[in-house]
Amino acid sequence: MEIRKINARTVTNAVKKLFMDCNYYIGDDITAALKRGLECEKSPVGKSVLSQLLENNEIAANEQIPLCQDTGMAVLFVEYGDKVVIEDGGFEDAVMQGVREAYDEGYLRKSVVSDPVFDRKNTGDNTPAVIHTRIVSGDKIKILAGGKGFGSENMSAIAMLTPSKGVEGVKAFVLDTVRRAGPNPCPPMIVGVGIGGTFEKAAQLAKKATLRAIDTSNEDERYAKMEQELLGEINKMGFGPAGLGGSTTAIGVNIETYPTHIAGMPVAVNICCHAARHKSTVI
Repeated sequence: MEIRKINARTVTNAVKKLFMDCNYYIGDDITAALKRGLECEKSPVGKSVLSQLLENNEIAANEQIPLCQDTGMAVLFVEYGDKVVIEDGGFEDAVMQGVREAYDEGYLRKSVVSDPVFDRKNTGDNTPAVIHTRIVSGDKIKILAGGKGFGSENMSAIAMLTPSKGVEGVKAFVLDTVRRAGPNPCPPMIVGVGIGGTFEKAAQLAKKATLRAIDTSNEDERYAKMEQELLGEINKMGFGPAGLGGSTTAIGVNIETYPTHIAGMPVAVNICCHAARHKSTVI
């Protein structure tokens, strides 16, 4: 396979479109889940909230305005083909420029501060983004982009469980994390669970899990079963839509896994609100 050259501007344009689109257009999987929730929800207040969410999402798409005022911090999962060369610029600079243009021209709220503890001065363009890159074989670049709001991000957690905790220990940690989050993540929520790897790998897995379509299941039937069990238990908690009560607290639980060390069992829970801003493309 020959080396393929991609202009930096092509990357910038692709990233720009991803972040504008993910803030304006909700996924079909989310819309379908909200409609199912509306049909099944017993709480009148819960039904009203779900109806408003569906209306809100329709207005956002029709008028090309943000689904929510928190348009998120830009997070990208990149599969970068080893036969790709970027011309007229660098890949990371091109990505940052795409984020910059999306949040400026798309009238998206800029929420990133330059220092996490002391200065906390807004960077003014929602950069820098967080980029997770994996080098793969091929001549294409696949980008999965998400705008992660922090009402839900703040409710996330990680635990370094010992293997002796087993399946029940994993489930208990996930449920405890959601229970402590309560109404704060703007339910109905998507719960991403990362199991395995190392401390940081589990967190990345959990984040990527929130970007997986909720009408799909883990390919391993054991984890697929766990996804459904956790979803059922979460919806028994009663927080409901917008935390105002009801049976639609979560619309999806996605689990991703990775091999880990013989002495450990890292588990991360990344919670995502119903807005679930994400889109993907291949260059």
